[in-house]
Amino acid sequence: MAKRPTDVWRESIAEEAAAVAAGTLDPECAYSAGFFPESLLTATDDVLAAFEADVAALDGSPSDGDVLGAVERVVLELNRVNEAHDEAAYETEERELLCAYIDASLVAAGIDVAALAERQGLGRHEITDRWREW
Repeated sequence: MAKRPTDVWRESIAEEAAAVAAGTLDPECAYSAGFFPESLLTATDDVLAAFEADVAALDGSPSDGDVLGAVERVVLELNRVNEAHDEAAYETEERELLCAYIDASLVAAGIDVAALAERQGLGRHEITDRWREW
């Protein structure tokens, strides 16, 4: 499976905390812990774990509908997480990481995402767009 965006965010929090403790970063410049509260990290991890289970359950040659169903479910759940965090959970960089994670997870499961998107009349990076609100 691809590296979860939440792992990247937790690493950023830890790096900033270490820099503050070492005196190389002003505490007022440490934004990660505030930007990625534990409630957001936990909720996002729960959604990504469910997506990983969905992807693992796809058989050898799943239909486009099966794959897109997994994508739809993860995107709708991420919408709910974003809504629960005042519509501010995922900014541009976070959105890009989440979309790249979805793509990479599908590729790791043997899905040809480019071909899937083409069959749907979409660009590769548009497979989340019809459901995504974040």
